[in-house]
Amino acid sequence: MIDWRSFPSLTALRAFEAAARLQSFTLAARELNVTHAAVAQQVRGLEDHLGRELLYREGRGMALTPEGAKLAAALVEGFRGIGQALAEVKGGGPGAALRVTLTAAFAANWLMPKLGGFWKSHPDIELSLNPEKRVVDLRREGIDLGIRFGNGKWPGLDVEFLTAADYVIVAAPELLAGRVDLSNAEMSDMPWIMAEDWPETQTWLKGFGLKPDAMNITDVPTEDLALSAARAGLGLYVEAEALVEHDVENGTLQIVGRLKDDSLAYYMVTRPGPKRPELKAFIRWLKAAV
Repeated sequence: MIDWRSFPSLTALRAFEAAARLQSFTLAARELNVTHAAVAQQVRGLEDHLGRELLYREGRGMALTPEGAKLAAALVEGFRGIGQALAEVKGGGPGAALRVTLTAAFAANWLMPKLGGFWKSHPDIELSLNPEKRVVDLRREGIDLGIRFGNGKWPGLDVEFLTAADYVIVAAPELLAGRVDLSNAEMSDMPWIMAEDWPETQTWLKGFGLKPDAMNITDVPTEDLALSAARAGLGLYVEAEALVEHDVENGTLQIVGRLKDDSLAYYMVTRPGPKRPELKAFIRWLKAAV
């Protein structure tokens, strides 16, 4: 632990580092935008504080004592580390890319079809999309915005509703063979596609009046692959309506049933505190895009 009561002033350390590096009080004064006398006074005060000579005149220039050389080398490394940290923090300020975490399925099926409109309106705002199935710590990972699926209860974060997560049963037109509505009996006899590790799907299907244990269900590893399989006509599929609206609009998929759960939705999640203008602009656009 640093004993700040006995620690030299940062102003004195900065003056000494510049004078040692440039080997001149005059050049150090120019770099720091102060007077020659101010630099000299700070360095001499630092020497008095430490009880050691750090710089001495040598001919028309200056030289470092062994103690001065040791301190100067440490200050160079220390100030460099501080400078790098400041640059990284500043990199998250105005003008830096917005880092957004969301699921791959939401990114591909809801955000990407609309994103051209955002870039057209805000060509100066750079986005860095981070598709991620897990829930990430926004602070620890430097994320500006998260789009999360759930009940909106995430303590310690600013949460704002984005869009409902009404679920629908969809199928490719070729699988339906001209049918528009399917009875539960017809659905039970048809093949199904489901993403693995998603037990909620079976719960929703049971609520819809179906019996998943007696159905022909093919599990695939990810939600993206399951949706691709549904588009290819390999089976019926359950998905959030917001994620298949583009497919429904262009006729790739048809809705044959709806599963409504008002307790779940997609939310925009941010860290508490001030928001960058770029982040505010993106949030406004997201809400308008719904």
